[in-house]
Amino acid sequence: MLFSPIVTAQTVLVLGDSLSAAYNMATEQGWVSLLDNRLNQHTDAHDIVNASISGDTTASGLARLPQALDSHQPDIVILALGANDGLRGLSLVEMKQNLAQMIELTETQGGQILLVGMRLPPNYGSVYNNKFRAIYRDLASAYEVSLIPFLLDEVGGVNVLVQVDGLHPNAKAQPVILENVWPHLQNLLEPH
Repeated sequence: MLFSPIVTAQTVLVLGDSLSAAYNMATEQGWVSLLDNRLNQHTDAHDIVNASISGDTTASGLARLPQALDSHQPDIVILALGANDGLRGLSLVEMKQNLAQMIELTETQGGQILLVGMRLPPNYGSVYNNKFRAIYRDLASAYEVSLIPFLLDEVGGVNVLVQVDGLHPNAKAQPVILENVWPHLQNLLEPH
């Protein structure tokens, strides 16, 4: 696999929940740490900041984002929130508004967004699931930002790749998640 080198120092901020916070495993096993390792193989001109917190919702992410933007001045924000909103049955209208505000805040400060889509377990019903998934597509289209359709593609529902709770990916799943993220992020990274 060929990788494009990076021309200038870039900061990538990951704002997510337990799926990005290496829940129930060593931090260095998580996909964000694996991403940092991959970038280190090709250049030192980057900084990966993992601002993911287990249990985070879009509302709590929105509350934390201004400080994270001020502190880190990211070039790219990987916005990986919404799963907990959906799992808790929180307002999808508010979820969409929160994500939209995070996109706007990031773009106002000159950062690019990589929006990470999520899906809910099938027991939430097709109507709710379809509305939930449409939020990510609609926002990506409206703001013309890059979209990863589903962070856990090839992971969700695969017993050997999830923890005993049936929801959180295990350490074996993290390289798969990295491959779900990498091509989308690579398109945003500046080449030489």
